[in-house]
Amino acid sequence: MGVEIERKFLLRGDAWRSLGQPVLLRQGYLSSQRERVVRVRVEGERATLTIKGVSVGASRGEWEYAIPLAEAEQLLDGLCERPLVEKYRRRIAFGGMVWEVDEFLGANAGLVVAEIELASEQQAFAKPDWVGEEVTEDARYFNSSLIKHPYSAW
Repeated sequence: MGVEIERKFLLRGDAWRSLGQPVLLRQGYLSSQRERVVRVRVEGERATLTIKGVSVGASRGEWEYAIPLAEAEQLLDGLCERPLVEKYRRRIAFGGMVWEVDEFLGANAGLVVAEIELASEQQAFAKPDWVGEEVTEDARYFNSSLIKHPYSAW
């Protein structure tokens, strides 16, 4: 079993906008149940199917598989729950780590979060000045929650 250890933060200011190259991500959920999330994602010419278990703190089981782009597009267009999640992602190196900054589109426009993946929940890391309040355990910020309760409705 793979384990994802990820912490999520809101952002401050706009300094992050000049860092990293934005890439469009489209993702949909075959299952958005808390107990088992099954996601299809297209990022450029790359497509993945990801299965995630229940979050405990900043950790949860995760399994990710490359799938053919054409099949991912079919799943997004035909089987995934609506609405799809669309966002621009920037990968920004800082302090020997990579921060992923997601700027959401559509019904989630205005929401911007930064995530960092860690080797352990206790791993120390440096935070850039543009990283603000931690929201790791706030389920409203889970991408799978944003399809049911979009940011624009908060």
